[in-house]
Formats: sequence, C-alpha cells, structure tokens
Amino acid sequence: MPEYSFRITGNEESGMILDTIRKKYVKLTEEEWVRQNFIQYLIREGKYPPGLIGVEVEYKPWGLKRRVDILVHNRKGEPVLIVECKSPEILIDDSVRNQLGEYNMKFKVPYVIITNGVKHYAFKFDSAKNQYDFMNAIPLYEDLLT
Repeated sequence: MPEYSFRITGNEESGMILDTIRKKYVKLTEEEWVRQNFIQYLIREGKYPPGLIGVEVEYKPWGLKRRVDILVHNRKGEPVLIVECKSPEILIDDSVRNQLGEYNMKFKVPYVIITNGVKHYAFKFDSAKNQYDFMNAIPLYEDLLT
C-alpha cells in the first residue's frame, strides 16, 4: 500500500489519530493504523466516495454488540462491501474469515475484504454457488456497482 500522512497527537502510549470519516480523533492502536491506511487506500486509489464509507458500524445480532470495521454503501444507501481490519501480527485464518461471514449474515454484501495491513484478501460472493470467490485485486468503487 502507498504511505499516507495523518494527523496524530500525543505520544506512543497515548497517541490519537484523526479519523476523517468519523471526524474525530481515536486511539492509535495497530489495528486503527491498518484501518486508517485502508480507508485512505479506498478513497485515493479505489475512488470510494468518503460519504459512503462507514467506520465501526455497530449492529446487535442476538443481543450482542458488534462493530464492522468498514462498511461501504452504494449511492442508493445499500451496503456493498465489508472490510475487516486486523493488526499486522494477526494471521488471517479461518476464525477471521468466520467473523467476516458472521458480519455478512446481517449485511448481505456482495464484496468482502480482509486486511492486516500486510496481506489483503478480497472476495466476491457468488450467490448461485453460495460461496465466496477470491479476487485477484481489491475492486475499485465503480466495480462494486456493476
């Protein structure tokens, strides 16, 4: 991924980073660093409209509080992409893929991405086969709409 610049305050123990989507400073953790970099990647390289990106979108399945890291909508307001962000040291394994599948039971988006900032995996849901097919590249926003 390209390197992006951010507004950061505080020190290593209490650093905060400006989330331009939520329009507030949030605690700068390793996962937050991945999330903010990926948001910038989507906006700058993928041409995703910032106004259609939700960050840490909360929902409550079975009475439990859950948050989707990044949820992208189309211009009709329908969700079309979920991105799950992990810290760089977290391996992307079945438990992470299952977590993303759980989120998609609620949102039913056609595209999902998993990233730990080092490795990125994009999938498109094939409803005829009821399975996710691996994509060779992260889709541009316009690709989500076709």
